[in-house]
Amino acid sequence: MSKVIFIGAGPGDPDLITIKGKKAIDSADVIIYAGSLVNPQVLSGAKEGALILNSATMNLDEVLEVMKHTTDKGSLVARVHTGDPSIYGAIKEQMDGLDKMGIEYHVIPGVSSFCGAAAAINREFTLPDVSQTVILTRVEGRTPVPEKESLESLATHRASMAIFLSVGMIDKVVTQLSTSYPMTTPIAVIQKATWEDQKIVIGTLENIAQKVKEADITKTAQILVGDFIDCEYSLSKLYDKTFTHEYRQGIN
Repeated sequence: MSKVIFIGAGPGDPDLITIKGKKAIDSADVIIYAGSLVNPQVLSGAKEGALILNSATMNLDEVLEVMKHTTDKGSLVARVHTGDPSIYGAIKEQMDGLDKMGIEYHVIPGVSSFCGAAAAINREFTLPDVSQTVILTRVEGRTPVPEKESLESLATHRASMAIFLSVGMIDKVVTQLSTSYPMTTPIAVIQKATWEDQKIVIGTLENIAQKVKEADITKTAQILVGDFIDCEYSLSKLYDKTFTHEYRQGIN
């Protein structure tokens, strides 16, 4: 099979990769995985003789060269990303390169780390009368962020928020969030969500920076922000016995 398959490996727990993604990895002739983030256990079923490459040591041209060389031989490439590859996965540039070379590919989605982080603390992002919006974002570091998407701007919505790739700048995150969120707003920081060595710190805007530093969390962490973490909320209409919908008549 001459093809490239982009695979979301999930947030860390090897059991959280999709069945479809695992089958693709196990049948691939060449596996290119994001070694700094992907749990190597998801590669444990690779077939004998499969070439496994860590993309942490490769640049874009080198990745595309391996893909071309492999597919030219009629073989299958599994390109394994952490979480879901559509979120901070840098797959668009790879797919554009494959388009130029006329190489077939498709994407198998995965469980994103923001979902794994919410599961780790047993929370729901979208609570009635609290928030019905989830913002996925990051603060500006070496990679710029469009001005209209600054954390200060997004914070004005006071929505549930998952902040990627930013825990190393926790003081900056707090400063920017505090322009709109009250200092009492709850925040959870989850390092390596769903991994065996995951670490969870919960606080407020007022104390989270100190707690994160005390826990020595400097990378590979989600920052979850919003009242959904600790608040009163209304029950959903979905299971309200007085609420009528297509499948159920309400009880008055």
